[in-house]
Amino acid sequence: MAVVVDKDNQAQNIPSAQLVKIIKGEVRKWPDGKNIVFVFHETPDILTTLAHLTRMSTAGVKAMIDARKDSILRRPSDAEVIDTVASTAGAIGMVEEHSISGRVTVVKVDGKLPLEAGYLPH
Repeated sequence: MAVVVDKDNQAQNIPSAQLVKIIKGEVRKWPDGKNIVFVFHETPDILTTLAHLTRMSTAGVKAMIDARKDSILRRPSDAEVIDTVASTAGAIGMVEEHSISGRVTVVKVDGKLPLEAGYLPH
């Protein structure tokens, strides 16, 4: 998985603890005041990754997602996640590495990029 943001977002590195707080809705705004919207393509892999990151069960993750329809958006494909993140100020998303395009910025997590050893969102 890769964490991506819109091109105008200044975030280049997010600590994993901050990413978890964003996913859980404990942090709802970026430092510049923009609302955070989490965007993802719901697949078994992403649900497993979210459960791992948040230390919740898959059922718990699904319940959290259902409860936060205002700030979590499901999309039917990684391409649509990219489209939504690219066109939504404050959006952050998770996509498969092969889906990354130049329309979004890949964010480091704990100083590491996808495919680097120790990258947490796997």
